[in-house]
Amino acid sequence: MTAADAETLSVVVERDLPHPPEKIWRALTQPHLIEAWLMKNDFEPVVGRRFDLRAEWGSVGGEVLEVEPGRKLAYTWGDENLRSVVTWTLTPTGAGARLRMEQTGFRRDQPRYYGGAQAGWPRFLDNLEHVLAGLD
Repeated sequence: MTAADAETLSVVVERDLPHPPEKIWRALTQPHLIEAWLMKNDFEPVVGRRFDLRAEWGSVGGEVLEVEPGRKLAYTWGDENLRSVVTWTLTPTGAGARLRMEQTGFRRDQPRYYGGAQAGWPRFLDNLEHVLAGLD
């Protein structure tokens, strides 16, 4: 870990979901499903693919860094001021899967971004749970 890494903050949200990892993976990677719980987008789960997420308040850009179907997805998340990484990890459980979202890279001088992520991700995951409940 570098000194710069020690200066950054992370947001972690975990949920135990009553759905198989493959179903959750669909909601994390299919554009129409991402739009239903997160934002409008042009996402594709392909390493190196750049994408945009758009909402009424603005947009966020990203690039896919890692894809392990049904297990792990990582991408950059940011704008001209924020350079962060969002990593989704799926771990099978007896009742479904544990979903872990970690967003890393918030500088200490970015309380608005950090606070927004702390407040926003739990709501986005609530939305995700509603989308999953409606999927076959």
